Amino acid sequence: MPSTIEEQKKQLRRQVRGVLAGLTAGQAEESDRALFEKFLALPQVAAAGTVFAFWGIPGKEPDTARLVRELAARGKRVGLPRMLPGHQMEVRQYCPDRPMVQVAFGISEPGEDCPVIPKGEIDLILVPAVCYDRRGYRLGFGGGYYDRWLEKSGGFRVGLCRAAALQEKVPTEEHDSRVDLLLTETESLSF
Repeated sequence: MPSTIEEQKKQLRRQVRGVLAGLTAGQAEESDRALFEKFLALPQVAAAGTVFAFWGIPGKEPDTARLVRELAARGKRVGLPRMLPGHQMEVRQYCPDRPMVQVAFGISEPGEDCPVIPKGEIDLILVPAVCYDRRGYRLGFGGGYYDRWLEKSGGFRVGLCRAAALQEKVPTEEHDSRVDLLLTETESLSF
C-alpha cells in the first residue's frame, strides 16, 4: 500500500485509466448515452440558465462535446474551463460558431475571444474526474485546477462516473470537495 495520499492517488489514477482503456468504443459510447440521458433529465439542468461543463478528453472522460452542444441547443449558456498560469482556471462561454483551441494533454478550450462567465452566474457545475467514490468525492487529474476553483464557488455540483470506474472510497485530503449528485449509468447518488 502506498505510504502517502498523493502516492495512493497516483496509483488509483493508473488503475482506473487501465480499466477505462479496456472499454471498447461501443461500450464507451453506450456509457456516454446513458450518463447524458440521466444528466439531461435532471430538474437542476432544466432550471439552470448557466451550466459550467467540460469538453471531455478523448479516451479519458465521457465525450461531453455532444452534451455541451445539446445544452447549447436547449438554450443554456454553457461555460467551459480555460486553464491559466499558476494552476488557476476561468470559465469562458462556449460559442458554437468559434473553434475550440487545442492545448496541452489533449484538452480543448474556448478561445480568448469567448466571454468570461463570472462564478456567481453559474447555476450548475459538471465536475470532471478520473473517477468518483460512493461518498461523492472525486479523484482529479492531479493539477488542482478544479479544487482551487470549486473552493469559492456556488452552484449545484454534478459528477458523471462510468460504473466501471466507481470506487468505494478515493483517497482524500482536506482541500478535496465533493459533488452534490453523482450519476453513473445505473445509479444516482445524492449527498
